[in-house]
Amino acid sequence: MKTIGLIGGMSWESTAEYYRIINETVKEKLGGFHSAKMIMYSVDFSEVEEMQNLGQWDDAARLLIEAARKIEKAGAEFGLICANTMHKVFDKVQKSVAIPLLHIADVTAQEIQKRGIHKVGLLGTRYTMEQDFYKDRLQKKYGLKVIIPNERERAVIHRILYNELCLGKIRRISQGHFKRIIARLVARGAEGIILGCTEIPLLVDKRDYRIPIFDTTELHARAAVDYALQPD
Repeated sequence: MKTIGLIGGMSWESTAEYYRIINETVKEKLGGFHSAKMIMYSVDFSEVEEMQNLGQWDDAARLLIEAARKIEKAGAEFGLICANTMHKVFDKVQKSVAIPLLHIADVTAQEIQKRGIHKVGLLGTRYTMEQDFYKDRLQKKYGLKVIIPNERERAVIHRILYNELCLGKIRRISQGHFKRIIARLVARGAEGIILGCTEIPLLVDKRDYRIPIFDTTELHARAAVDYALQPD
């Protein structure tokens, strides 16, 4: 079993889900007392959030590069950035280390393709929904058609993520907002919905929807286990 490296803390609530899912998946696959070999570096999300808000992505990249080098030095054989938005700096971080990093959009797109879906709705931070780093990877590398909520809905989602979910607050009224936004994406032709922020699954339960819901936290974490258990 390879040692997994997690770059987390963005937020710690969703990083805790990574830890849980990875260990549950290892136990599911191997049984007995098995658990994952894992190294985690957890950043201070307050610093990251300020850099995001100010558009200081080069500074954010340097912060994650430092974290990636630390998990590599500690013995991680591959790594995950435990946040969709911070994949904006994925390429810079990957170039800074010798170990491979698993891209969250890749494992999500591969699962979407398995389901035979071509048009998906994307939910996430306003950075993930509005900028090209995530959508372009889905569209250009995997041929998916990606649609996003309207401007007002994007503002609602971003507010819920940063003012509630990243602070551990789960509110029924916000669940209702997400249900309505998802329904409108379906009405526009979405065949599936990407929960493109690792905090969204804290609020949105995919079992509540008939349409396929792609939980990027779960998909990323389970892909890490598959990679860790591959023979060298």
